[in-house]
Amino acid sequence: MAKHNKLGNDGELIAFMILQRDGFSILETNWTYQKAEIDIIAKKDGFLIFIEVKTRSSKKFGKPEDAIDKKKISLYKDAAEGYIEQYPTDDEIRFDIVSIIIGKDKTDIEHIPNAF
Repeated sequence: MAKHNKLGNDGELIAFMILQRDGFSILETNWTYQKAEIDIIAKKDGFLIFIEVKTRSSKKFGKPEDAIDKKKISLYKDAAEGYIEQYPTDDEIRFDIVSIIIGKDKTDIEHIPNAF
C-alpha cells in the first residue's frame, strides 16, 4: 500500500473511533456514488451527517481541510443526494470535516461541523 493511502486509512480509522466515542452512530464508511466517495456517514442529534476526513503528515502545504475545493464539495453534495434517494430521511443534513495531522510526535484532530 502506498504511503499516502496508509496515511489516509489511518486518518479515517482515527476519525471513526473519535466520532463513535463522541456519540455518533456510524451508518456507512467509504460509501461511493458515481465519482464521489463519502468517508463516513453518521447520525447524531437528529442530523444525518456526511463527513469528509482529510489527513496529512504536516501543515507544510496548508491545513488538511484546505484541500477540499468547490469541485469536491459539488461531488460530495451529489453523493449525499444519491444516498438520501436510496435511504430517505427526515433528519436534517449536515456536512462535516474531520481534519487530522499525524505528526511524528503528536496527532492533531479537529472536527469541523457544518463545514460546507
